[in-house]
Amino acid sequence: MLLSRINSPEDLKRLSKVQLPLLSEEIRKKIIEVVGKNGGHLASNLGVVELTIALHRVFNSPEDAIIFDVSHQCYVHKMLTGRYEKFSTIRKKDGISGFTRRTESPHDFFDNGHASTSISQGLGLLAAWELQKKNGKVVAVIGDGALSGGLALEAMNHAGQLGKNLIVVLNDNKMSISPNTGAVSKYLSKLTMSGFYQNIRHKIDLAVSKIPNSSRHIGKFLYRFKRCLKALFLCNNFFTDLGFEYVGPLDGHDIGELEKVFKNVKKLKGPVVVHVVTKKGKGYSPAENDPAAFHGIGPFLISDGQVEHFDTMSFTECFSQSMIELAEKNEKIAAITAAMAKGTGLDAFARHFPDRFFDVGIAEEHAVTFASGLAAGGLKPVVAVYSTFMQRAVDQIIHDVALPKLPVVFCLDRAGIVPSDGETHQGMFDIALLRPVPGLKILSPATAEDLKLCLEWAFSQNCPVVLRYPKSTCPTELKCFSRKVENGRGVYVSCEEFAPNLSLKFDGSGFEGNVPDEGASEDERTEKKSVKKDGKNKSMLFVATGSMLSEVIQASRSLMIENIQADIYSLRFLTDLDIDEIFSLAEGRDGVVFVEDGVRSGGIGEALEQEFFKRGFTRTAVKALPESFLSQGTRSEICEATGLDPRSLAECAYKVVYKK
Repeated sequence: MLLSRINSPEDLKRLSKVQLPLLSEEIRKKIIEVVGKNGGHLASNLGVVELTIALHRVFNSPEDAIIFDVSHQCYVHKMLTGRYEKFSTIRKKDGISGFTRRTESPHDFFDNGHASTSISQGLGLLAAWELQKKNGKVVAVIGDGALSGGLALEAMNHAGQLGKNLIVVLNDNKMSISPNTGAVSKYLSKLTMSGFYQNIRHKIDLAVSKIPNSSRHIGKFLYRFKRCLKALFLCNNFFTDLGFEYVGPLDGHDIGELEKVFKNVKKLKGPVVVHVVTKKGKGYSPAENDPAAFHGIGPFLISDGQVEHFDTMSFTECFSQSMIELAEKNEKIAAITAAMAKGTGLDAFARHFPDRFFDVGIAEEHAVTFASGLAAGGLKPVVAVYSTFMQRAVDQIIHDVALPKLPVVFCLDRAGIVPSDGETHQGMFDIALLRPVPGLKILSPATAEDLKLCLEWAFSQNCPVVLRYPKSTCPTELKCFSRKVENGRGVYVSCEEFAPNLSLKFDGSGFEGNVPDEGASEDERTEKKSVKKDGKNKSMLFVATGSMLSEVIQASRSLMIENIQADIYSLRFLTDLDIDEIFSLAEGRDGVVFVEDGVRSGGIGEALEQEFFKRGFTRTAVKALPESFLSQGTRSEICEATGLDPRSLAECAYKVVYKK
């Protein structure tokens, strides 16, 4: 194998051109094999194999910086920069990340996981290098719709103004280009690379710049005249209007052609856009035929691309079905997403109600403010976005929706703990960010039925409402979650409702036959025995966000075996809470544990504990996510690492109950 012999870009450069197609084939085979087992971003990585090889053969990483926007297409880059041996661990606990990570390699310049950042990052890096007299090229690779993000366009505008030697590679894997247009554009690209063209362009720019603006009254006329004069001699487009040289479109799977162009681009002065056309999913027919389905995918069968399906419904699927049911009854309901129709479950809504569905591209800020316009116009808009991506539009939620009290419904998928994708995708900040916003109601449904009822309630309100739910399957339905939604009130879940098989009756007499864990210390075994001998039952209450219901139920079952009555109060609402109701359920108990899948600081658990302290109830504890970025792993692994797994929750409750 060629791939196993590459430990750095220098090894790649030693390969002959004849070996490169074989290397490309090996890389694709490895990506399909590993993603088939681990899940991950398949189509985007299969599409950039030749492009990444060409970049690393021409540029000198890490002396030159190659920055991948979003970086969900960095798998090839990782294998070519010394991480081939670890590639099978990608997206696994303690393995390498599915995105670029500064701590992983000097070839990774940024921790990227969100879109549209690369041009800003590259421009800033280049400016810093120039000020420190460091010679090095900076290449920003952007694609998959990321150029539609406002941040990318702002950066393009600034880059054109500064005129620095920034190279932007536009990885175009969606646009269809006809042969004639492609051939002409290719010819023009070669023309722009020639020294003759560059000399002529420089002279025309110089001549035009010397035309004075004699008065402000004819300033606009002269500005337009200058642009027309340049356009008369030079081929302009959107990029050239911003001050960039434009090269392309080029075949993104022709390594030889790409290398030739990149070598010429390195010599150019000023910013340049290299437009490269690639096929998303190339080399694996299921991904080529349905690149959207194979963009981010779980483990699948390599033979036919089939993903294993389970009978249980996910929260995303429940939201998708509920939206269709409610929209059939209410013609004012509209749906908005930011390039994530399939991921959020709105693809089904789009098929049923195409006129009421809006995909704004990777532009979360616009999505929110656009929704405010729909609401002001009398509609009931839903903005469905992943929790981690909604962070990009907090100002719009506050200024454009909450301040004017517009009835926009925000559905935050992947809230709380998110497996596999790591630090950039954890939905752990939404509660702390949004809970203080005046007039904004935040709901945390716990089951499929609960989500349907909460969504229906949200549409009945004349104010902004946020629903947050996790990336997981819905837990087994409990009758208590069919209770009507009342503002500020949660759902009380008696332990006897979810654990009748334990046949425990908490009548004050206790029960016999409970043996401490084999791994317990002698002191712990003695303590547990003495607890059982006192003949008194203990009682505690879990107060938890809806997303944590499954873990809390398991913890409650463990406590019941320890002769502790452990009931649950599921927080439907994270704002406008009925504190009196919660406190009345807690009074007389031996302890309360507040559980949430958000950061502790600024969270709901911390706030509720303070309220309990004010009322003299101090036998409490808060279990929440730490103020640190959480790396990838399964949901259970992340829960265990953060103390939110059932065992840790049960141990915490046990200590609170028997606190001296």
